[in-house]
Amino acid sequence: MNPVRGSLEPLGWESAFFALPSAIVRFHDDAPELTEADFTSWQRVQAKIPAGRADWLDALQQAGFRWVEGEIDLVIKTGQHAPTDAGRATEDEIPALRQLAARAFAHSRFRAPWYAPDDSGRFYAQWIENAVKGTFDHECLVFRAPDGLIQGFVSLRQLNDSDARIGLLAGRGMGEKLMQAALHWAQHRQLTTLRVATQMGNTAALKRYMASGAQVDATAYWLYR
Repeated sequence: MNPVRGSLEPLGWESAFFALPSAIVRFHDDAPELTEADFTSWQRVQAKIPAGRADWLDALQQAGFRWVEGEIDLVIKTGQHAPTDAGRATEDEIPALRQLAARAFAHSRFRAPWYAPDDSGRFYAQWIENAVKGTFDHECLVFRAPDGLIQGFVSLRQLNDSDARIGLLAGRGMGEKLMQAALHWAQHRQLTTLRVATQMGNTAALKRYMASGAQVDATAYWLYR
């Protein structure tokens, strides 16, 4: 039996938001073995592992973890992109954005049976509100119809002097325009790389990102117990 070696890092924000004491496994091959007593101190324990670490996958499953979803991380070189008519979201638009995000991301890794049925929507509604306010993600860009209704949105966060990451992106039929807006946002800040992650099963998103020049950078699995 393969041991799970590492430490458990408390997830303070998620624990409070979901009212579910939660931690995540941080793997270290030379660390002590985590025991059943370590895990049962938490109502939810998450683990994210590189897809190539079959030994970690086996160890987690033997310790009672269940596979939740696969994730693909992609990178795009920013290049030169013309400005778009995307605008910065305002706090007055937060209620509408929360509703859009809750519908668009109702099915994620924060789903039943590990979380309550509406938890995924609530989580991403809060994410987009935070992005508008510049908390965690730094900005939320939106495309508006002539009557002012929001057609699509993308949230963005600058990671360092060269990289940015897309947080949330949604809008039926708006994928290409949203990607152009995101790439121009990064280019305007003299960043060279835009990163984005999506579920392995979300082939529509994968096709959209690759059409915008994205390449796969890493793959991972999420597991819970």
